[in-house]
Amino acid sequence: MQTRFGKVAVLMGGASAEREVSLMSGKAVLAALQGAGVDAHAFDPADTDLHVLKDEGYDRAFLALHGRGGEDGTVQGMLEMLGIPYTGSGVMASAVSMDKWRTKLVWLAAGLPTPRFHIIDETSDWAAVAADLGLPIFVKPVHEGSSMGATKVTDASQLADAWALAARFDTLVIAEEFIEGQELTIPFLGDEVLPVVRIVAPGGNYDYQNKYFTDDTQYFCPSGLPAAQEAELQALMLRAARVLACRGWGRGDLILTADGKPYLLEMNTTPGMTGHSLVPMSARVAGYDFTALCLSILEKARLG
Repeated sequence: MQTRFGKVAVLMGGASAEREVSLMSGKAVLAALQGAGVDAHAFDPADTDLHVLKDEGYDRAFLALHGRGGEDGTVQGMLEMLGIPYTGSGVMASAVSMDKWRTKLVWLAAGLPTPRFHIIDETSDWAAVAADLGLPIFVKPVHEGSSMGATKVTDASQLADAWALAARFDTLVIAEEFIEGQELTIPFLGDEVLPVVRIVAPGGNYDYQNKYFTDDTQYFCPSGLPAAQEAELQALMLRAARVLACRGWGRGDLILTADGKPYLLEMNTTPGMTGHSLVPMSARVAGYDFTALCLSILEKARLG
């Protein structure tokens, strides 16, 4: 039994649109921690109030919650109030990173590259949006992850329906310029940037289904990029995370154009830890098996 972590709650499930994936992540993390001798227990905030964590003597929390109510600073704030150290980013970084619009505003203010965009609603001039951003356009909820509610629009006439779909998930919807290129993701673990993962999805559509429930998407890690270019991208991703005040662990997504220009897409402060997840894949190449990865994340749990 590993006593250095004390009693650990693995928070999973929750009430967000990503509940199903969160349960998959949480169960995998729980099994790894228990297998390593950690006194770890499943805890679903949808079933039990968080204050019970204090009442039942938990010493740390491993956050495997995805989406709103778990990845957006709310749970982090409650754990701060309870005085229970938790994995991943703090309140501010979690809240900003969950907000795709404000993430882009911070990156732009720091001089970091990200695709152009419009915030849209039912009053938007769809022809003007399409004329400015060009086609295709990605339309997605600002505060959802895992491509929930996202649409790749190929004609201006589709924008209204794409907005309506995204608006079912969020009151704030973003239309983003489509950047042609290779889809990459780069995890970090503390101050260590892990190897780049290159993603090739069927038809270039890396959606919810292709992320979690099919084996058709191809992942390349090592990425196959030249070493110097990969190092530059890793440095960019670490800067992108630091500007947002991210800590502990996380994963940033970006597009690399054919002429070598990177465009940052979004930051994930509590990435998936499922059988299809990218952080464990990258970590393996860096020498961490799944259990070692979970222990390293848990080791970095903190307050403030």
